[in-house]
Amino acid sequence: MKKLFYLLLIIPSLVFAQEEKEHSPFDFGKMWTFENPPTEWFEEEYGFKADEAWFKDVRMSALKFASWCSASFVSPDGLIMTNHHCSRDEAIKLQQDGENFDNNGYVATTLADERKLDELFVEQLVMVADVTDEVQSASAGITDEGEKAAAEAKAIEGIQVKYGDMEGWEGLRLQVVTFYSGGKYSIYGYKKYSDIRLVFIPENDLGFYGGDPDNFTYPRYNLDCTFWRAYDEDGKPLDTSDNYFKFNPNGAKEGTPVFVVGNPGRTERYRTVAQLEYDRDYRFKQSLRFLTNRRDLMQSQYDVISQDPSKEGEAQVLLGSINNFSNSIKAYSGIVGGLHNPALMKRKISMEEEIKSKSPGLNYWEDLASEYAKLKPHGWAVTHLAPSPYRGKILQLMHAVAGFDTAAQSGAPDADLAELSSGIEALVSDMDKDDEKTLFALLLDELKADMPSTENFLGDLMGGLSKDAFVDAVMSSDLFDAKKRAKAFGEKKKYQKSKDVLTAAAIKVGARYGEAATKFQSSSPFRRSLEAKIANQAFNVYGTSLPPDATFTLRISDGVVKGYDYNGTVAPAVTTYFGLYDRHYSHGQVFPWALPDRWANPSMDLLRSPMNFVSTNDIIGGNSGSAIINQKGEAVGLIFDGNIESLPGNFIFDEESNRSVSVHAGGIYSALKYVYKAERLVAELDK
Repeated sequence: MKKLFYLLLIIPSLVFAQEEKEHSPFDFGKMWTFENPPTEWFEEEYGFKADEAWFKDVRMSALKFASWCSASFVSPDGLIMTNHHCSRDEAIKLQQDGENFDNNGYVATTLADERKLDELFVEQLVMVADVTDEVQSASAGITDEGEKAAAEAKAIEGIQVKYGDMEGWEGLRLQVVTFYSGGKYSIYGYKKYSDIRLVFIPENDLGFYGGDPDNFTYPRYNLDCTFWRAYDEDGKPLDTSDNYFKFNPNGAKEGTPVFVVGNPGRTERYRTVAQLEYDRDYRFKQSLRFLTNRRDLMQSQYDVISQDPSKEGEAQVLLGSINNFSNSIKAYSGIVGGLHNPALMKRKISMEEEIKSKSPGLNYWEDLASEYAKLKPHGWAVTHLAPSPYRGKILQLMHAVAGFDTAAQSGAPDADLAELSSGIEALVSDMDKDDEKTLFALLLDELKADMPSTENFLGDLMGGLSKDAFVDAVMSSDLFDAKKRAKAFGEKKKYQKSKDVLTAAAIKVGARYGEAATKFQSSSPFRRSLEAKIANQAFNVYGTSLPPDATFTLRISDGVVKGYDYNGTVAPAVTTYFGLYDRHYSHGQVFPWALPDRWANPSMDLLRSPMNFVSTNDIIGGNSGSAIINQKGEAVGLIFDGNIESLPGNFIFDEESNRSVSVHAGGIYSALKYVYKAERLVAELDK
């Protein structure tokens, strides 16, 4: 999952072509919790009677992969399957002298060759309980929002202590999860495994095949998989014979009901129309500009250092950052495209009106819209003036100077001022002025693009100077002279009368950001209370027939393997390795469609093998690495992406064109067997 700068231009043309249809409860998605599984729906839709034992086995076979992805056990000996893009930045830490996993991949030939990565862990959801009554009863009758939140927080602490002493819950990491903004509460108990060792990772050319151009598209040809293994306290492969997804290379065919089991990160499907309009016009629009500009800058840096063999390690790390930024850009672009789609927004408006019609006398929606109207003039400042390493050290330095000024004006002790002065010193002493000049000029362009025409902050900040002259003046600041800096921020605090351009600008930046941040922060409790009430009204109308928003907790999503119409033709449900080689040769055998030497001269058995497939399952970021299983609980694939049409899934699920993209289990199996000659791993998957 990785790029798109030009996509903002083409996504609206894709989504605007969508046919209008009525709103549906499934607009809120199909990310079902395991404590409220849709057993009746599964039977009605698929003729599949999933009992409690089935759901427990599925739950215990799935994993959280560290704090960012999903995974699963796929053998009785602790073998873990997840994505290449979930593993790549971690796996390269295990490279030894002369090795390059991006270029050559890695296969552990024997058990002894499996390499442990310190600090990597997986978590298994072992225990689940509904604690709604216990939490809600603690705040019953309390009307003050602050007091209510405090009472519930205290209740949650007590619940965690209580369950921590209960049989079966001892030693687990406990987490109380809120659903429907307080409509339901559950407590989860996770078992953590910390001895995780690398078994297999393909080359980057396969794990990220097609690169940015193919990301969030289909048909796909991507071997986005990795295998790790969990070990027990005695240093032996973990016994997972009771709960794992048996690997089935033949399992995914068109029309097959399939289920994604993983940890979707975050959806916002209960946001109101007013919130979505703010997201469209401010939040995501500004974030896209920021991400795109930084990714372009990193790409230009990568183009230079990747030519220097001595900077290979630095280039690998930078490439990982570029891929992550590109993935976010493409995802946000899809959300923005969806928010500009009249058909999708009409469904959101229609659903909101239905819930409001069943909530007589309640004005929560209007009150929330009023709050956002007050925040809009400050949206640009709270985004672009926020301190961030990616916005550059000049902005961070400005915040440090503004912080010193605030403390000095309030009469802070000399010791506190000395500490703040040390922070300024640290920023100035570790600064590449050429790079920072570029980043600061970029920030000014972003302010100019997103600041309302009614506000003259930028003109006041630059004091009548042109952008280039202002940037030069900032980069020639007295703050870069040790003696002048010491005098300015010394006991007499001469900075207060200084004519230094950077110092004066810093105080203005700090004040304007502080004003914006205060507006958002002071409004937050009221907005959150309204959001909770609105989500609760949706819950009151539909109950648990609506799944809650994603919270990076374990969910199961149902669907079927199914192709779809696209670009005037039909996308097949399943692709094969023939297509991989077609793209390799059709694109001139160059990155990102180049194949490593070991992939030359493929056998017919490999070429005929399925590679990727699409299904109607509901996924989002965080689902990466999720197993996709059949009714028997067999792993038939590995989720790694969605199509472009799925990107509005942050705020609405559209089953008509939304598709999850998976690596076919048969494609993984064939690559291991015919290309990597990983006989040991193949034999284990055959168990």
